[in-house]
Amino acid sequence: MSIHPFASHSRTLSRPGRAPFPERSVSAIVLSGIVGAALLVTACAPIKTGSSTSGSAAGSSVSSARLDSFMSTIEADTRAGRIPGAVMVVSRDGQIVKASAVGVENPQTGKPMSRDAIFRIYSMTKPIVSIGIMTLVEEGRIKLSDPVSRYLPAMANLKVGIEKTGPDGKPTLELVNATREMTVQDLMRHTSGLTYGVFGKSAVKSEYLKVGLTPGSPGVTFDNAEMIKRLGTLPLSSVPGSTWDYSVSTDVLGALIERVSGQTLDVFLADRILRPLKMNDTGFSVPPAKQGRIAEPFPVDPDSKQPVALLDVTRPPALLSGGGGMVSTADDYLRFAQMLLNGGELDGVRIVSRKTIEYMTSDHTGDVRGPVYLPGPGYGFGLGVAVRKTTGESAQYGSAGDYYWGGYAGTYFWVDPKERLIAVWMMQAPSQSGHYRTVLRTAVYSSLDQ
Repeated sequence: MSIHPFASHSRTLSRPGRAPFPERSVSAIVLSGIVGAALLVTACAPIKTGSSTSGSAAGSSVSSARLDSFMSTIEADTRAGRIPGAVMVVSRDGQIVKASAVGVENPQTGKPMSRDAIFRIYSMTKPIVSIGIMTLVEEGRIKLSDPVSRYLPAMANLKVGIEKTGPDGKPTLELVNATREMTVQDLMRHTSGLTYGVFGKSAVKSEYLKVGLTPGSPGVTFDNAEMIKRLGTLPLSSVPGSTWDYSVSTDVLGALIERVSGQTLDVFLADRILRPLKMNDTGFSVPPAKQGRIAEPFPVDPDSKQPVALLDVTRPPALLSGGGGMVSTADDYLRFAQMLLNGGELDGVRIVSRKTIEYMTSDHTGDVRGPVYLPGPGYGFGLGVAVRKTTGESAQYGSAGDYYWGGYAGTYFWVDPKERLIAVWMMQAPSQSGHYRTVLRTAVYSSLDQ
């Protein structure tokens, strides 16, 4: 269902054991102030104020003034041409305490950013697919300890590529037997031995590029079945279980879902997660009636001066990329994140069990690391998300036990169970994503008054 950017819409974010609080809409004004969050909440739908739309819950122990100041800085960045625009939604105790949209949704048309803008979320697809896998695990149709080849035979007996220097001084690959097969758990925690053709250079990564194995990239013409066939011809970058390497692992999970469920990935996720959670604007493409809400990047990156090419989401893709192919809105993804924080349930609808969420958001890597460890210092990796192991060590604000992930084009979310906090950030500016994720965390945590 399409939602007008300034129209009111009622929905609920609830926590277990507490009656849900309705979200009341307001038009033409921005609510501010503080009311006790434990007893009362009023959150507002997007409201147009110049080039920004903003709403905040009266209430809770969050400083709206500090978040307003942060978004004013972001709005100044949009005017300066740093990023096209952004949407931020922050929730605490199941209540939206701040929602704001600034800048433009489409730099070509100048349309103001709206809270219901639809973004390519790239790798924020991964947590959704990981939950999908866990629904099958709960049903006993998959075990995390199962070798992936049990379901996808093309993934059996893969060799490990050991890079050596040949007589001509150029790198060559020696193929050796892996000491064990990759498991479903390896796929979920990125210790499968698979890789991407990016995040550094190696002879194995070059092999990925040679066969066009770049799921999530524009112009991919093959489907999940063909992807698995191609993967079956490639060497592993490491012995499964030995190295953390960001990879096509979650794309393989998508193919595994299709094989086990007998459904295409889009249908499976819609049945198991998206429709039950009322994530009405989330999927693998945007239907024609909603395409006017697609957030677009600058045609040319302001820093590198290179063209920015993102996925064409105006038509269903050939490859339903479980690792990076979905679109969503800030409010849709907030509903998914609230389900995680609630222990697998939202508004009386249970997706997975509380213990499943606890298990997924625990560290599954121990001391295993890799040459490019994206979670960063202080973080381990669970099943689909990075998990903070200690409040210190990381250079970013947070709490022990918080978990997060982001997407290539600049989208980002995290859940902090200790603070009962969720933040969702949406933008389409790939090169600028690192900076804004850091300052977003600082602004949100600095706004916590209690």
